[in-house]
Amino acid sequence: MVKNSLISVISQEEKEKNKGSVEFQVFNFTNKIRRLTSHLELHRKDYLSQRGLRKILGKRQRLLAYLSKKNRVRYKELIGQLDIRDPKTR
Repeated sequence: MVKNSLISVISQEEKEKNKGSVEFQVFNFTNKIRRLTSHLELHRKDYLSQRGLRKILGKRQRLLAYLSKKNRVRYKELIGQLDIRDPKTR
């Protein structure tokens, strides 16, 4: 598992004061998703980790949908910083 590939877009002092913000939560979920993805590349039959990954993906998707409804500019900036694609809307 490669830990150097994790992103650090948010500075340390911003982490301390904005732990409950939507951007920080999406940032943490993205790091967890990348760690679990690299883990699952090595351990393909780890079904509990697959389930956890799907749960985290759903949480991040709901937070991104909330942010896109509330503030489209912050949403676009976050998508660009984290380098994740824009989810399709129905």
